[in-house]
Amino acid sequence: MSGAQATPLLLQTPTVSSTRIAFAWGGEIWMVPRAGGAASLLVGGEGTAMDPVFSPDGAWVAYTDTANGNADVFVVPTAGGTPKRLTWHPAADEAVGWAPDGKSVLIRSNRDASNDSSQLYLAPLAGGLPQALPLSMAE
Repeated sequence: MSGAQATPLLLQTPTVSSTRIAFAWGGEIWMVPRAGGAASLLVGGEGTAMDPVFSPDGAWVAYTDTANGNADVFVVPTAGGTPKRLTWHPAADEAVGWAPDGKSVLIRSNRDASNDSSQLYLAPLAGGLPQALPLSMAE
């Protein structure tokens, strides 16, 4: 049958590095060369991985995952490997970017809020507690 269309993929929250595109699909994080080609699985599992964000040098992907029943921030090398959990707070933590030097992940959380507002934090890639940025609210 000519003109048949392939089933569209419901890709979510794509992020772009100089050479790759990472995206969420089916609760997993996938990568594909920017020039096109086959996508490869970067992060799978039982949670809902979402919101991938490349580090400035393209060596890491930070993302949000609910594998443990709560939204937390993880990082994984783009070359593959075991994800590393950066946040453990019972409030929802979401990956939204990186510090320009690539040493910390920018996260959004309402962990210190007295209302429904969120604040931005930097979670060190090397580990340790996230440090609040000097903004009382951010979305």
